[in-house]
Amino acid sequence: MPHPSKPARPRVSQRRVRPPTAPATADRLELMQTFIRIVDAGSLSSAAAQLGTTQPTVSRRLQALERSLGLRLLQRSTHAMKLTEDGARCYERAKELLASWEMFEADLRGANNEPEGTLRVVVPHAFGQQLLVEPLTEYLNRHARVSVEWLLHDRAVDFIGDAIDCAIHVGEVHDPSVVAIRVAEVPRIVAAAPSVLAGLTVPTHPDELARLPWLSLRTFYRNEISLTHVDTGEVQPISFHPRLSTDSLYALRSAAVNGLGVCVGSSWVLHEDIVGGRLLHLVPHWRAAPLPMYLLYPAARFHPVRLRRFVELMRKTIPAALAVATREG
Repeated sequence: MPHPSKPARPRVSQRRVRPPTAPATADRLELMQTFIRIVDAGSLSSAAAQLGTTQPTVSRRLQALERSLGLRLLQRSTHAMKLTEDGARCYERAKELLASWEMFEADLRGANNEPEGTLRVVVPHAFGQQLLVEPLTEYLNRHARVSVEWLLHDRAVDFIGDAIDCAIHVGEVHDPSVVAIRVAEVPRIVAAAPSVLAGLTVPTHPDELARLPWLSLRTFYRNEISLTHVDTGEVQPISFHPRLSTDSLYALRSAAVNGLGVCVGSSWVLHEDIVGGRLLHLVPHWRAAPLPMYLLYPAARFHPVRLRRFVELMRKTIPAALAVATREG
């Protein structure tokens, strides 16, 4: 007997349900760039201002990145924003990935010899206004597609918070998270206006300086300083109570020229006034310890070519600029 025909099975679609479409690579790069800018700027509103967009746009990009990764990157409240543990990991990796991508693009375009973009550099006031402008000019003349934000201040640099690429720093470096390249030493000498010595014998030994009025550059010395004899190596400390204390090298020089007291300053800053007779170089066989000068930038696996070219050029030009400025006539 023939078997009754079986009812036909309903055809089941073999198409799989796909997850939501992930952002394209270019979109992901933009999302990561926005996330890095949010962290560096410290808030969504600051990041929006720096990116030239609106806060809602920045917020949407952050949410899109969090959705694509399936992670919460930031904890936000009315008054604060804090990276989650995943967010901190993402931030460090995103910086490396973007730097790597930038190098990849530059290599493909053959742009290794033609840097582009904006470089943000922090420089001490006096050096940034005068001594280092010529090396900066040479850098910009060589690289027409680079612009530089030349930021002058003498306080410690917040590379992440202020989105700084590089700093030129005078003095010792104690931050283990940065690359520090020693490029030069800044000689320091003792000087005072002729009026400070009116009616007095010109000092020949550091002991005789303590009786004079003093100025201090509080960044490097306040109530005492040691001088070293250039031939014998003898070290002589001097203690004093300064009439004026400042954190500006130019203010120190101006106060010295106006006869307010003895100062110890960078010889390149004081040289012109000494040649012009507005200052006297005191105890010329004695020097304060020279100050080291460093190029600083955050440690990372990759650095943009504009930063690498800047560091290469500054390593060559800063010592030469300092030598020219400190030679005595």
